[in-house]
Amino acid sequence: MQDSLFAREAPLPHRLRPSRPEEFFGNSKLLGRLLNGPIHSMILYGPPGCGKTTLATLIAERSGLTFVALSAVSSGVKEVRDAIDQGKKLGRILLFIDEIHRFSKAQQDAMLHAVESGWIVLIGATTENPSFEVIGALLSRCQVYRLQPLSPQDLAHILDRALSTEPKLQNVRLTSEIRNALIEFSAGDARKMLQVLELVANDNTSEITREALAEITSEFARRYDRAGDNHYDFISAFIKSLRGSDPDAALLYMACMIDAGEDPLFIARRMIIFASEDIGNAVPQALQVAVAAFQALERIGMPEGRIVLAQAATFLASSPKSNAAYRAIDAALNFVNEKQIAIPNHLRNAPTVTHRKEGAGLGYKYPHDFAEHYVHQDYMPAGINQQFYEPTDQGHEARLKERLRNLGRSGRTYS
Repeated sequence: MQDSLFAREAPLPHRLRPSRPEEFFGNSKLLGRLLNGPIHSMILYGPPGCGKTTLATLIAERSGLTFVALSAVSSGVKEVRDAIDQGKKLGRILLFIDEIHRFSKAQQDAMLHAVESGWIVLIGATTENPSFEVIGALLSRCQVYRLQPLSPQDLAHILDRALSTEPKLQNVRLTSEIRNALIEFSAGDARKMLQVLELVANDNTSEITREALAEITSEFARRYDRAGDNHYDFISAFIKSLRGSDPDAALLYMACMIDAGEDPLFIARRMIIFASEDIGNAVPQALQVAVAAFQALERIGMPEGRIVLAQAATFLASSPKSNAAYRAIDAALNFVNEKQIAIPNHLRNAPTVTHRKEGAGLGYKYPHDFAEHYVHQDYMPAGINQQFYEPTDQGHEARLKERLRNLGRSGRTYS
C-alpha cells in the first residue's frame, strides 16, 4: 500500500514556521518594534494562527538568551520552577509559555519573583483576553501586545511560500477560485490554512478540486474541541450571527458550545464585548443585559445558566446595531498617535492658587447654569475640530444624533 503524501513528517505548519524575520507575514510593525527594541517580558495576545509562537522564537534568536519553551497544557509548577532554576544558574533565560491563560493562579504566582528579579524574561502567548485570564501581578510585570488576524494578502504570501518551497507541494495546482476559498475559510489563521492544504493535498497530488476542498472544510466545521482551534470557529460563528441579527443561528452555535462543555463565562464575556462593539448606543441597555448575564452566571452556574445566556443572546441578536462608538475610539487613538494634544486652559484642573494664577480653569462655563443645560464653548484643543463619533440612525442612537446635530458645532455635522 502506498504511503500517504505527508506520512511520518512534522505537520506542514511546523515545517513552514518562519526562521527569519523576512519570512514572517502579518503584524510587521510589531515584529520590527520587538526585534529592534530592548528585550523585556511580554504577553502576546491574539487569535490562533497569527504568529505568536513564531514571533517568540524570532525574539529569542535575536536576544541570544537560552530559550526554554513550555506549553501550559502539559506543564505545571515543577517545569516552571526548573526553568527558573536554570535562569538563576545562567543569569537570565527567555521562557516562552504557550497558552499561558491555561495556567492556574498558583502556576502564574510561581513566576512572579523570577520575572521581577530578571532571572527569566517571560513571553506568554494567549488567545484569551489577558485582563481576564492572567493575574494582575503578572500583567503588571509584562507588556501586553495584541496581534491581529492575518490579512488575505498575508495568507496569500504564506500559501505561495508553501507551494514554492515544499517539495511535495511542487506539483499541486490551485485555481484562483480554490486559492480564494482556502484563504477565506482560514479567516486569518495561517495554521488552519496550512492544515487544510496538507489534508486536501494528501488525497490530491495534482489539481485540487472544489469537491475535495469542500469535503475537508466541512469536516473541520463539524468538529468542536473547546481546547482547540475549532473552538474559535464556533464563537466566531456565534458572534457573526448576533451581528447579523439572527437569534436562531446564534442559539444553534451557542448550543453546540454548551453541549461540548464550553465555559459559559467565556460566552458571556464575548457578549459583553459584542454589546459595546456592535450595538453600542443604538440600544444602551444591551451592555447592561450582557453584564447582568455574566454576573448571573457567576452566581447560579449551569445548567440553569443556559437560560440566562439564551435571554442575553436573543436580546443582542434582535437589537438594532451600531459600531459607531467602536469606530470612534479607534479613530481617536489613531489621531492622538499623530498629533500633539494641548488641553485648553479653561478645561484644565485648578486645585491650587498657583494653577489659577497660570490661568487654569479661567473662563470655563458651567453648562448647568444655562438654559437646556448647554452653553457653546470650545472643548477641542486650539486648531483641532475633529469629528470621531459618527452616530447612526439605529435605535436610540438616532436621538443622540439629532441632539448633537441641533447643538450645531461648527465643522461637525453628525449627518
